[in-house]
Amino acid sequence: MSMQSNDGDKLLIDRAQGGDKSAFEALVRKYQDRVYNICRYMLGPADAEDAAQDSFVKAYRNIGAFTPSPGFCAWVTRITINTCLDYKRRPRHLPLARISSEGDEYDLDEPFSGPGPEDLLASRQAGAVVEQAILRLSEKLRASLVLHEIEGFSYEEMASALGISIGTVKSRLFRAREELKKLLDSAREHL
Repeated sequence: MSMQSNDGDKLLIDRAQGGDKSAFEALVRKYQDRVYNICRYMLGPADAEDAAQDSFVKAYRNIGAFTPSPGFCAWVTRITINTCLDYKRRPRHLPLARISSEGDEYDLDEPFSGPGPEDLLASRQAGAVVEQAILRLSEKLRASLVLHEIEGFSYEEMASALGISIGTVKSRLFRAREELKKLLDSAREHL
């Protein structure tokens, strides 16, 4: 699945930049599964929905600053990765802000309608073991693995979304796979 913005995205972005909330909500519906999955694998199921919603709130607040390159998907992916990193750094008792610059709380009309991670993994113990192993990877390695192996990003798309070179993408992905293999081998020994 290519992450480059298509003509439909461009029209929606232009309308959203003009203040059309329904256009932005259409972008949310299009990318919500991808954003949610990134958050789920970066943070785990407990914070995934909140982080995904916060990612879209940040995108909404900054839609005026969006430029066509690198494309909407890469832009919202970078926001999502940064939001996940913010979640990892914040004290556990402090939520991230959800208040607009005008002081109003912004809530999307249609929050994530897909099945939650518990539903997806409930019948597969192996899925839970893999997810736990992914969560044990460093943030940089986890982001690389999630974007390539789970979301299907190409090296070029990953480089754009993460703001790193293709060589660094390949290196991180190699190290992520090696580390994940070690973690899974260790988990298998303890089963």
